Amino acid sequence: MSKRDYYEVLGVGKNASDDELKKAYRKLAMKYHPDRNPGNKEAEEHFKEAKEAYEILGDQEKRAAYDRFGHAGVDPNAAGGMGGAGFADAFGDIFGEIFGGGRRGGGPQVYRGADLKYALDITLEQAAAGFDTEIRVPSWENCETCHGSGAKPGTQPQTCHTCGGSGAVRMQQGFFSVQQTCPTCHGSGKEITDPCVACDGVGRIRKNKTLQVKIPAGIDDGMRIRSSGNGEPGVNGGPPGDLYVEIHIKQHAIFQRDGEDLHCELTIPFTKAALGGDIEVPTLNGKGEITIPEGTQTGKTFRLRGKGVRGVRSSYPGDLYCHIAVETPVRLTEDQKKLLRQFEASLSQGGEKHSPKSESWTDRVKNFFS
Repeated sequence: MSKRDYYEVLGVGKNASDDELKKAYRKLAMKYHPDRNPGNKEAEEHFKEAKEAYEILGDQEKRAAYDRFGHAGVDPNAAGGMGGAGFADAFGDIFGEIFGGGRRGGGPQVYRGADLKYALDITLEQAAAGFDTEIRVPSWENCETCHGSGAKPGTQPQTCHTCGGSGAVRMQQGFFSVQQTCPTCHGSGKEITDPCVACDGVGRIRKNKTLQVKIPAGIDDGMRIRSSGNGEPGVNGGPPGDLYVEIHIKQHAIFQRDGEDLHCELTIPFTKAALGGDIEVPTLNGKGEITIPEGTQTGKTFRLRGKGVRGVRSSYPGDLYCHIAVETPVRLTEDQKKLLRQFEASLSQGGEKHSPKSESWTDRVKNFFS
């Protein structure tokens, strides 16, 4: 019976990445493992087929040969020995990766470096316009004394006696084989008997480095900028992590941002509210102007189109909303109080015409108590 295409077995395309292959194999192994399907010969065959496919496609050289020549391009015995021990090895690889194991194979365990986060405080004006800046972040550099080996000059690291240089130890019980990082060498495969004094055997020294960061126009509070490869370095040749610059926008003295819109409270004297007129208002890009109609009340909102912020993914800027607050004068002189009392008397003669909201509120109170 002819073998199925390995990509078809795993359910991935021919351009699948290593991570996609690993996820597909892990899913099938979990589904068809004999311990989960006791006595099910069909599930056992599916498990063997998935293991064989991953062993070929998970190896770069074998995958290249398979892509070029098909099944004839790979060793037909490469998938042999898939009895009980084979099941344990395959499932052990999965558990080893879940519990912190590194790459498959007999070499030292390789780990990706940890990601770093950097909090950057900026102003609302900077967020709206965008800008370039420099930040200083912690970094690791090879020790100049031992040139990164971790061993004292004149000595060399020795092969780890616990794992034999593989960087991992395997514990097996029945069908299960769990691979874990070697507790002696911590995955490096090497033991340093005489560590370097300058770096305490680590092989690296922590320093700070300066990075250029471009803050895009319209960025909002809480957004993050990814700087690829500027996180913690990997272990045993593993890839470095990434640096995430998290944006925090400082509180503004005038404006509050809501997405692409801006809001501000605009305080006006009660004479301006009563008589109306033009008034100057601040914007992020200078000054604007709105016309206050006669009889404007507190809470009235005016919108200035296009005076907000253009978001990172927006074609047009938002709007500026000015919320009116009518200010009551304080510390009046006797003459001013006298004028106001005369003014109040003249208003009362006009009744509801001058104070429609007051009359309406009075009527509601009377109805409430009646």
